Amino acid sequence: MLHIVDDDADLRDALIWMAKSRQLPCVSYSSGEQFLATFDHFAHLYPAANDESNKDNKFKFDPAGDCVLLDVRMDGLSGIATFDLMAAQQLTKRLPVIFITGHGDVPMAVDALKRGAFDFCEKPFDDNALFDRVQEALALSRQEGELALVYERLAGLTTREREVLDLILLGKMNKVIADELGISMRTVEVHRANIFDKMAVKTAVELAGLLK
Repeated sequence: MLHIVDDDADLRDALIWMAKSRQLPCVSYSSGEQFLATFDHFAHLYPAANDESNKDNKFKFDPAGDCVLLDVRMDGLSGIATFDLMAAQQLTKRLPVIFITGHGDVPMAVDALKRGAFDFCEKPFDDNALFDRVQEALALSRQEGELALVYERLAGLTTREREVLDLILLGKMNKVIADELGISMRTVEVHRANIFDKMAVKTAVELAGLLK
């Protein structure tokens, strides 16, 4: 999902058209406040932005990846301030930000790059070059989402399942695992089945590939 945050309605409409012409789903926001109000982290900070038209637009990560096109200069909360709030909540890896800048804003955008922004695009921009970077940002977001899901699944394992998992990854057979942990082979088999189920894999090879 492409998230377009810009207080210039004409530019916002143009970016929406470009996204749709590339079959890229998008949603737009007229301010940094309106965008941030869709996150549970920030909704209480910007209640005025979370109006009736925005109440059902709660942010959900897209499994296909997310990217934010964010104007540097906006009335109210600037693009840089919006980015800084996102970065403070560690959102910018999963939600890469591409700044849209005027010439005078380039130094600010470069500084934001050093602090974790994905890229910036100076106006007037080349449509294809911009959306090439959007696609790269979406791919990065998708990878980060897959990694987050793996960590979420790992967090659902019990302490004993993590011990069995570590030994499975070392290539040890059930009997060896049972001997090392002082449990029955049947118990190892149960733990192994639970691990595969929770990690959504069917084989040890698939499990190893997921955690490499």
